[in-house]
Parts: sequence; C-alpha cells; structure tokens
Amino acid sequence: MIKWRAEVLLFDFDGTLIDSKVDIATAVNLTLGDLGLPLRSVEEIFSFVGDGVKRLLRLSVGEDNPEQYDRALEVFRGHYLAHCVQTTKWYPGIWEVLQHYQDRRKVIVTNKSLEYTLAIVDGLQARDLFQHVEAPRDTAELKPEPVMLERALALLGADIKHTVMIGDSTNDVRAAQAAGIRACAVGYGYGNRERVVALQPDFYCETPHDLIDLW
Repeated sequence: MIKWRAEVLLFDFDGTLIDSKVDIATAVNLTLGDLGLPLRSVEEIFSFVGDGVKRLLRLSVGEDNPEQYDRALEVFRGHYLAHCVQTTKWYPGIWEVLQHYQDRRKVIVTNKSLEYTLAIVDGLQARDLFQHVEAPRDTAELKPEPVMLERALALLGADIKHTVMIGDSTNDVRAAQAAGIRACAVGYGYGNRERVVALQPDFYCETPHDLIDLW
C-alpha cells in the first residue's frame, strides 16, 4: 500500500512548534502590574491562551475591569515584544522535524498576532524554514474558522488532498476538518488531549519525534 504523502504542512505555533508559556505570562503580569491589577499564575494565564491576544488580555485583566482593556492591549505589546524570545524555544525534537521535512512546504497558521509571531520566528532564526506565516486579520478569522488555512493554501496554490494541519488544540483539528484537509493532533502541547482525540483527527502524535516519517 502506498503511504499518503503530505506536500504541505500547516503548523500551529504556540503549543505545537514552540513553548512560549513563560514569556507570555511574564508580559501579561508586567502589564497587570503597570495597571495596578493583581498578578496571575502562569497556569492561569495560559488557560486563557488559544483564541488570540484580545481574549487573553480581556480575561487576564478581568471581565469586571473593561475600562482597563484598551490600555492593557497597548501596554502588553511593548512588554511582549521585549520578552517574546526570552525563554521561548522549540519543543525538543521540533527542529529535527522541520529539518526532516525540508523538502515539503511548511506554513505557520496561528491565532497569535502576526507581529508577535514574526518577532519570535526571527528571534529563533527560522524565517527560511517556512514558506509563509498566516495570522488573523480580525477576530472573525480565528481558528476553528478555516479562513486562514484556506487563504494560505490559495496563496501556495496547494492541493488540499496533500495538505495536513498539525496542532495541539481542538481549534486546529476543527479548522482542518472545516477546510477539508487532514488533521494531525499532538499531545505534548497546551491542548486538552481528551477533547482533541474525541474529534477523531486523522493522525495523533504524542511526541514531536512521532511526526518524523509519518508522511
């Protein structure tokens, strides 16, 4: 039987390629401190991650402090750009995965703002590894909506029959399914494994190493 081959690999960013938890929490808590608001734990902050920076800050500031929200967005930008590659790194084994698939087209598709994503990609000296970086232009495009995936595929002129979306969250699996492409869930990131597996992705990898030679 001929093994299916993925010609285009779409990667989620936070929780799939990179471990960015500490730097995000640092920037959030510096922002909260500047605003005179109570600080939060790393785990609490990261429970807010996945649906874009606006939701992250709205929940971090607190639903009872809406007047602080716009200021928080402004303050956070400076702190995060200053700290976004302070401790952020590839998950162990991811660099090897990216090198292994150097003959395939690779794209980052993330709910993270483009400015922050590119700052990290450049900080990790990885711009040449990816053919494209796709980020939301407004909140209506956030995964699980398939808009960003479809836009990236159109830009590359890619065949959906030979494309896979790799991610750690239900947002990634749902977006892939809505776009009509294969979904690969990973179990080492920030997502809820049980919820992700319940969506029946086409592939499941417990570690980055499991991604090698899969396609």
